[in-house]
Amino acid sequence: MASILPPIDLGSSGVALRRSSRLSRIEHVKSTSTVLRTVQRREIAISAYANNTDISIPTVGGDTSSERTEEEYRPLRGEKRPKPRKRVKKSKEVQGGEDEGEAGPPKKRRKRQLKPEPEYIISDVERKESTFKGRLGYACLNTVLRNKRPASESVFCSRTCRIDSINKNGLDWVKDLGRQNVRDLITMIQWNEDNGIQFLRLSSEMFPFASHEKHGYSLEYCADLLKEAGDLAKRYGHRLTTHPGQFTQLGSPRDAVRGAAVRELNYHCQMLDLMGVGVDGVMVVHGGGTYGDKTAALDRLKQTVTEQLLPHMCYNAEELLPLCEELDVPLVFDYHHDMLNPSSIPPSEIITRADAIWKRRRIRPKQHISEPRPGAVTLMERRAHADRCETLPVDLPDDMDLMVEAKDKEQAVFHLYRIYGLAPVIHANLRPSDPNPSKETKGRKSNKRTAQSMAAQLNDSNEISNLQDNGDELADGTPVGDSSDIDVSGLLANCATSASQSQAQAQDPIESPPGNRRSKRVRNNRS
Repeated sequence: MASILPPIDLGSSGVALRRSSRLSRIEHVKSTSTVLRTVQRREIAISAYANNTDISIPTVGGDTSSERTEEEYRPLRGEKRPKPRKRVKKSKEVQGGEDEGEAGPPKKRRKRQLKPEPEYIISDVERKESTFKGRLGYACLNTVLRNKRPASESVFCSRTCRIDSINKNGLDWVKDLGRQNVRDLITMIQWNEDNGIQFLRLSSEMFPFASHEKHGYSLEYCADLLKEAGDLAKRYGHRLTTHPGQFTQLGSPRDAVRGAAVRELNYHCQMLDLMGVGVDGVMVVHGGGTYGDKTAALDRLKQTVTEQLLPHMCYNAEELLPLCEELDVPLVFDYHHDMLNPSSIPPSEIITRADAIWKRRRIRPKQHISEPRPGAVTLMERRAHADRCETLPVDLPDDMDLMVEAKDKEQAVFHLYRIYGLAPVIHANLRPSDPNPSKETKGRKSNKRTAQSMAAQLNDSNEISNLQDNGDELADGTPVGDSSDIDVSGLLANCATSASQSQAQAQDPIESPPGNRRSKRVRNNRS
């Protein structure tokens, strides 16, 4: 059928055609021979439009054996080329007589081949002698289990989230994180038994936001799993303890902060009660800041301990010891904190008096050990924990439970095992230490500028007493000074399940606050 073409506009520069879609494929060429052919085609197109007939254009040389219609022509210069249609993939026919067009079974992903476990080169250690017969423990994370590959097989007890995730996914999703953490705790306890470690600090993030004012929840939903973990630890004779973070400030002048601290301790208390860990499952709490008035802060701390619960680096052991003796709350002596903020009386005397409280309460004593990072000079630098400890303290009692607060976790325990011959180690579970350790912790800092300015001011460790008196804090409210911890969970065996009774009865060991690191999740939890 004849084509209907739009009007033709003849200009001074030659023939210019405004074509419809049927004339949109006339070739644009550059050579001389093709230009002649293009002119010929234009003339034929004009003639065909005038006579209302189809276009038939012969090739050059009069050969009409290969004639083309206007549908085959390419667009001239300046005309847009039509967009090609997207190809729609047709579904493969299913074999076996099924209906045509149905999709076949999805292709299975090829599993990525796991890289073999590297062969670690473990260097020898310098052997030392000691009469120590107690237990060494590590805190919260097992590096061997955490770094398992593939990541789906990784084992750890600190799955957590943010408040936005709670609002998006709901509270049941958050509670399921707690279940997964407890299941992995059971795996960690078994791993510790297989490797000769009988002392473990539980992660405070076992149940995310359980103590939050708005999103908090009871742990009764996970009672069976918690009991299973506690029973396994008791069967092996393991000791499980907790240590709430430094944001737990029982001596704060703000009622909201003290209330949040009490909720946090009640949460830990319920977790230990449901596990049935007994009186040795203590909860170590930081002493807190001085807030510009040490005497008033100690009075608030005493009031909070006696009325609600039961004190870290704004007080040294000598300052907290009388309070612990008065309230009959065991003191956790920390060798690293005592080095940074020494008392006027020797450590041996403090340990003797502190052990007397433990014995009156019929709780096995515990202490903390850590060392500054290599190259640390200023006070702020020396507060950061090293990857491993190289020596046991001189005044360490032979039967003490010693928590090793080091970045390498269970590897730090194995390191002391090898140095002092305390227990055999499985070579396959050993990992080499960092060959180039630095004074940097590689962790997030609350305020880098503030920390740097504080470090510049604290070149002399004697200045710590001035900080204590002035109640200086970092930008996030973390106190700068403090050297020993108080075990606030000495009465955990008598903790009642109701919040009101546990607030009145729960008294635990108190510790001096460690560092200035704090995550955003922790700040959310505090609010």
